[in-house]
Amino acid sequence: MTLTTLDWIIIIAYVAATLAIGVAFSKRAGRSLNEFFVSGRALPWWIAGTSMVATTFAADTPLAVTGIVIKNGLAGNWIWWAFALGGMITVYVYAKLWRRSEVVTDVEFVELRYGGKPAAALRGIRAVYVALLVNAIIIGWVCGAMITFFDATLFAGAAESTARQWWLLIGCLAIVGVYATMSGMWGVAFADVLQFVLAMFGCIMLAFIAVDHLGGVDVVRDKVTEQFAGGEQALQFLPSFSGENVWMPLHAFLIVALMQWWATWYPGAEPGGGGYVVQRMASCKDERHSLLATLWFQIAHYCLRPWPWIMVAFVALAMYPELRAGYLADNSFDPGKGYPMVITDLAPSGLRGLMLVTFFAAFMSTISTQMNWGASYLVKDVYQRFLKPGASDRHYAKASRVASVLVLLAGGVATWLMKDYSIDTIWNILLALGAGTGLVFMLRWFWWRINAWSEIVAMVASLVFFLLIGVEEKKTVVEVAEVADTAVSQFNIEIFTVASPQLKIMFVAFASIAAWLIATYLTRPESMEKLSDFYRRIRPAGPGWKPVARECPDVQVDQNLGLSIVAALFAAGLIYSVLPLIGFVIFGDWQAAGIAAVSAAFCSVITLVLTNKLTAKP
Repeated sequence: MTLTTLDWIIIIAYVAATLAIGVAFSKRAGRSLNEFFVSGRALPWWIAGTSMVATTFAADTPLAVTGIVIKNGLAGNWIWWAFALGGMITVYVYAKLWRRSEVVTDVEFVELRYGGKPAAALRGIRAVYVALLVNAIIIGWVCGAMITFFDATLFAGAAESTARQWWLLIGCLAIVGVYATMSGMWGVAFADVLQFVLAMFGCIMLAFIAVDHLGGVDVVRDKVTEQFAGGEQALQFLPSFSGENVWMPLHAFLIVALMQWWATWYPGAEPGGGGYVVQRMASCKDERHSLLATLWFQIAHYCLRPWPWIMVAFVALAMYPELRAGYLADNSFDPGKGYPMVITDLAPSGLRGLMLVTFFAAFMSTISTQMNWGASYLVKDVYQRFLKPGASDRHYAKASRVASVLVLLAGGVATWLMKDYSIDTIWNILLALGAGTGLVFMLRWFWWRINAWSEIVAMVASLVFFLLIGVEEKKTVVEVAEVADTAVSQFNIEIFTVASPQLKIMFVAFASIAAWLIATYLTRPESMEKLSDFYRRIRPAGPGWKPVARECPDVQVDQNLGLSIVAALFAAGLIYSVLPLIGFVIFGDWQAAGIAAVSAAFCSVITLVLTNKLTAKP
């Protein structure tokens, strides 16, 4: 790819603007731990919500979505669309509870809810696990996606030079490290807004140019259907459950759509909220802003972002049939490189620089969040809690900057160790390893009997059952445990197998639930003093706190739990109406678009009414 003067002006202007944001907020971020990690709890909903969206728009996501579409068509995206219902439950049920808890990290919640040595051990171990393992893996796969992007754009057609790509990546990490370390969550959140706007504009422009290059959407549709034995199945919102080319059987789809959102812990889509989503909730001004921020995140995440990526993926499939042929010949072949190939071949001067900025912005927003989020665990849940309690605010702010650099270095090591793994591989491993833990994370807010041992056993049991259960065949594309199964099979510890990866998730989930329920009843509940303190702060509704409610008759709990669940259902209905509606409009299927529009309008009205009621000030 050849860059013109205009391209370089766009790139340099973007880098300068980002660094300026870091400098602007550096003094404020250095005041205290709360300023550095949760922006002094002062962010408005639109900044916090946009920051969430930008974080999940990483350099890997357009490539991953492109790979999914080329492998399985449009419906392949249900592997992540299925989390929308869980996301809306988080919006309406859990967002206000997280903000009310006033924690800095989701791991800090452990000792708010539980007491004693088991709670302290769980908090410390989980903080290190998420900060230096899970977080490093995420940084590693995002960096790997950037290297793929460099190979297919800047260095397309050039002689192979691994060192060149790695030095460029190191330079990108250095820029991110500077502004994220200086400005903390203040700079991260405000830079995310700029990065999201630029990234979306670039992706939309590329989609228009790519479709126009082929002669319009009708030509794109015809060429795409030629690549699939199932023809129009490639463009269907729901997968086909019959015929010779079924990529996901009905039972597997039902497990993904109805069970995955509450059974599986996955970064950015944790049941009940967690990770950097909780960090943004904690950064909001109040409970209302926390709910609205998370609602905006879910709508933008599922409705605004996907279709520009999907259209470019369809164009890539039409332009480069070898991508799907390569995958069909070898399941390890990654067709996600089709996205940067379209950039290289079709982007004109100016748009080339903008698309480089788009991917760099997506990369920076994710890496800066992972740095700040990972450092929050190391400082708040390890350093302050166990190593140096009682230090000054400025001391913890300095420690936060050091921890941010440590997290970035751990991510760099993970990037090198994971250089031979595809993006899909890492996605699937994390998704599979988190199966079975989700329900305990959701119920701990609403059932007094859950204790620290419940969470400990859920985490251990999930890993054990994941290792013990194998998969007989690996024919589907969205194989949630395929590579992980291969990796652990060398240990020869599988005691039985199931027919599909989705069934494996179901068995792991139910076995883990049984294990932690047994552990819950075999161990002592938390002390009434601890439970009462939690109950008074959080004021959870529902029948699960009756014994504690009798001890705290003066506490006024939430009265809208049922209404919140109804709102979540209609909001999820809005997502699942708007998603196909946009596709129907793009491809001119006006009858289906009319039906989807009516459904979207109905769900929108109900969602708006219920949201106004739930966020109204008393």
